[in-house]
Amino acid sequence: MLATLTSELLSAQELQPTETESVLNVFVSSMKNVPRQGEVIKFVGKKSKKIFSGITNKEGKFSILIPEGDSYEILYKTFADSVEYNTIDVPKAEGKYTFDVDLKYDPPQVYTLKNVLFETGKSILRPESNRALNDLVEILKLKPKMIIEISGHTDNIGSPEANLKLSLERATAVRNYLIQHGIVATRLTAKGYGDTQPVETNDTDLGRAQNRRTEVRIISE
Repeated sequence: MLATLTSELLSAQELQPTETESVLNVFVSSMKNVPRQGEVIKFVGKKSKKIFSGITNKEGKFSILIPEGDSYEILYKTFADSVEYNTIDVPKAEGKYTFDVDLKYDPPQVYTLKNVLFETGKSILRPESNRALNDLVEILKLKPKMIIEISGHTDNIGSPEANLKLSLERATAVRNYLIQHGIVATRLTAKGYGDTQPVETNDTDLGRAQNRRTEVRIISE
């Protein structure tokens, strides 16, 4: 991952810097310089603890005003969480300034959805799953070209046939939730893998809990 910060004196643009706030012109792209649309980028002040954020357009860009005289942690939102990317300094200086912030990264292609939970042995989503699923809906709406597979996984308790069926039913339940909340069905595939792809041992309660999971696999962006 790479972040660069360069400055220049005031120039004609939509946002205008002030004596106390600088303009950040943010550009987000892949490592091959392909613009990334719909990326939610946050800047968290180390001193102020205040959060400033923006969403990239089709060109992978957005601009925001940000107070000078602080260091900011840069985070980008994924399907599972907000991930720390880098830190930048926005110095306090005489004059009015803009800053160009270039962020380059290729996100993982597979995410485990946190806090997507089902009733024991069933494919009924528990109410506490709504927050994580609503975050997924939001991201998919920001990335209208993205196509994903929703992958269901179980532990090895029960027969392989029953686990395969349950994992597919759970993946389908997540797919149905996304469709009900405005995501086009053709962008979503549900697939069950049963207990065939464990990420931890099935010999402990903790390991089995980690193997019971729902993943998002990015098919195309």
